[in-house]
Amino acid sequence: MEERLYIYIMKRILFLIVCLLLVRMANAQKNSLALDEHNKYIYYQVVDQPGAGADSLARNAASFIKEYYSKIKPGKISDTSITVKDKFVTYTVASFVKHESGVINYTLVIECKDAKYRFWLTDFVFTPYERDRYGAFVPVNGKQVPLESASSKIEKKDLEGYLDQTGAYSQQLGDKLKLYMTQDHHAKKTQPKPVKKIVTDKW
Repeated sequence: MEERLYIYIMKRILFLIVCLLLVRMANAQKNSLALDEHNKYIYYQVVDQPGAGADSLARNAASFIKEYYSKIKPGKISDTSITVKDKFVTYTVASFVKHESGVINYTLVIECKDAKYRFWLTDFVFTPYERDRYGAFVPVNGKQVPLESASSKIEKKDLEGYLDQTGAYSQQLGDKLKLYMTQDHHAKKTQPKPVKKIVTDKW
């Protein structure tokens, strides 16, 4: 009896710990978004990279964009900065059924200096999905809503979910970028094998 009670208590404690961790993760993702000087949502980070030159960091940033956004043409490009626009799908959970709810467009900017770089995601605009006559989810035309002004157009619970997903997506993308920027993607090209010479005057 005592053993069963002990197991039950331990299961409840473990369950509470998992719940607390999930709440902390959700809050961390939500708090990762801030408002910039234009009152627009932004995910912003400055990363120190001692010993790296601005040109080397800029090449890594360009390689990252080329690899992770291979189907998208970058926007503004300079010697030390690059901009790209993309989108990601959001989901809603109703009655334990997860389905696509819309898409959020965003802008990613990377700027490089000697020994450091910064990046940010902003211009988050939500477009809701609806089912077409074939049952597929498609964007609703003419209903693009900037997240910072969505409180009057989207229900609070849904908006909180979209902000959580935006924070999580931004954090994951930022982690990928930071890892990529620490690696050397410009190693010297493999030297061609020397051509074998044949001496014909001796045989």
